[in-house]
Amino acid sequence: MSEESDFISEVYEFKVKDLMKTFSDDTPFVEKNADVNSIFSILNKKNHVWVVENKENLQVLGVITESDTLLLFSPPYTPLQSFDTPSIKSFQYGLSFTAAEIMSKKPLTTSPEEKIVDVLQKMKQYKIKQIPVVDENDKLLGEITLHDFIGRYDKKQVKAK
Repeated sequence: MSEESDFISEVYEFKVKDLMKTFSDDTPFVEKNADVNSIFSILNKKNHVWVVENKENLQVLGVITESDTLLLFSPPYTPLQSFDTPSIKSFQYGLSFTAAEIMSKKPLTTSPEEKIVDVLQKMKQYKIKQIPVVDENDKLLGEITLHDFIGRYDKKQVKAK
């Protein structure tokens, strides 16, 4: 087996708590009643935002990714377009939206004790790049992202040289 295979096999056996980013000021989250400006401010720097009930209990309700905002920018309908009629969630209607209205509800979650191989399988199956790490009450403890795996692999390659 190659060094890469050995490294990947080793990482598969890690638990989420070994690789996750723990909750900090840098964790992208908003409360469910946050406005679009707050959400976009975070999405301008990160590719996702966790939506929580409130800052006190941090119960994860959903996630907003860049893709979730696409409907907000949908164009006005014209007969020549192949789009359906615009979503009511389009800015063209002049409505303001909250995080709860935009988010994808009930995102997949993981616990700190889950094996990394299982998290990677979830990411692949559901085509997602990040999963919130929660406790038994769905309180946000941190996150694990595909970017974390890439970074870990890259560090290993740099050390090997």
